[in-house]
Amino acid sequence: MSTELSILTGAPTVGAAPFLVRPAESAADLAAYHRLRRESFVVEQGLFSGTDRDGVDDDPRAVVLLATAPDGTVLGGVRVAPCTDVDLGWWSGSRLVVAREKRSRAVGPALIRAACAHVETAGVVRFDATVQSRHVPMFTALGWTATGPTVLAGAPHETMRWTIDTVARLVRSTKAVLAGVLAPLATAPLGLGASGFRGDDGVPVPGSDIIAACDAIVPSMVERDPEWAGWCAALVNLNDLSAMGATPVGMLDAVGAPTTSLLTRVIRGLARASDAWGVPVLGGHTQVGVPAALSVTALGRTSSPVRAGGGEVGDELSLTADLGGGWRPGYHGLQWDSTSARSGSDLREMGSFVPRAAPRAAKDVSMAGLAGTVGMLAEASGTGAEIDVARIPRPGGADLGRWITCFPGFAMITADRPGRRLPPAGPATSAACGRLTSEPGVTLRWPDGATTSAVSAAVTGLGPA
Repeated sequence: MSTELSILTGAPTVGAAPFLVRPAESAADLAAYHRLRRESFVVEQGLFSGTDRDGVDDDPRAVVLLATAPDGTVLGGVRVAPCTDVDLGWWSGSRLVVAREKRSRAVGPALIRAACAHVETAGVVRFDATVQSRHVPMFTALGWTATGPTVLAGAPHETMRWTIDTVARLVRSTKAVLAGVLAPLATAPLGLGASGFRGDDGVPVPGSDIIAACDAIVPSMVERDPEWAGWCAALVNLNDLSAMGATPVGMLDAVGAPTTSLLTRVIRGLARASDAWGVPVLGGHTQVGVPAALSVTALGRTSSPVRAGGGEVGDELSLTADLGGGWRPGYHGLQWDSTSARSGSDLREMGSFVPRAAPRAAKDVSMAGLAGTVGMLAEASGTGAEIDVARIPRPGGADLGRWITCFPGFAMITADRPGRRLPPAGPATSAACGRLTSEPGVTLRWPDGATTSAVSAAVTGLGPA
């Protein structure tokens, strides 16, 4: 190190971290973890006779996290695994163990933190643990919440939960600012739409049967994947019209790009979408030599628009979603591409689902994800909502946490009186998966009857429509 650099940064220090937390990678790793468990739970504490091994150890989905010393010695470990045969995003941590001579070196808290981080990264939505009563203060200090006493292996335990706020964070980042930012527009007559349509996917044009919808695509997506951006600019607007019960008649585009090449690729994607849905681009504005920008306005017609705010307490919530396709390359966990390989007839049949269903309320699932969009429908209806996690239609290639927070291509949430039959939706799948409630916010109901909060209050702050 040069003298000048050392003056700025200080003398270099050399030292190994006391331990590293990592996933178990070999049979030897697992054997060392099992030895620690036997020494602690069988020999030292006498909680089990002979062995503490159980079915979780045989579950191929289970993940063991180990704390290892610089020389590779296993100092402790914990395992995390799904709680249900079909992974619903409900996991638990168990068999947390630390070598007796290392219990004062923060190994236990580090393993707990690592387990929380691991499950959140894996898209888990609910994370529980059953903790010996004497360890409850340690978990509480780390942010866990006790949910009730229980007895395990003859010893007093406490069930505890780590709050995962993935949905709430998404809502805050995408929708929470709307009421404040849009307030100046609300003061004009018909500002933010006529009564009953505030915060809706589209808006009736006064004095006509025209529904207008407008969406923009983020500039980074236009630059990174221009043809997909062009396709999505049509997709999101046509979904908005569909949610309003309208039949599309045309689109207007506003496109800017720094180069002719990028501009051409954006237009190519938009043209392909226009052809697939059979909805013409009637005109717009096109400019080159400017930063990337893309927005589309779609126009449709209906004499009976479907409101997002038409739901009532007790209404049944249904999700109709196209489960085909897969994660868009480069957007794994964020954008599900179910539409780009569909035929025009399939796209049009899905697009006509809401007009044919004529529900009390409808909303297309947007960048706020399923749970956030349900929250917006509930807010507009002056209600809350509860989603039954086990009944959500979901592709096999998507974990629950990412599925309820992603942009899913084509997905409509509808609210109607319980038991009302839904019409076919082409290749899309429909299922009742929740209800509107009198309590604000959105809760998730789990197979054991427990509920967790996904959204604690209003999503946009715009209030009832």
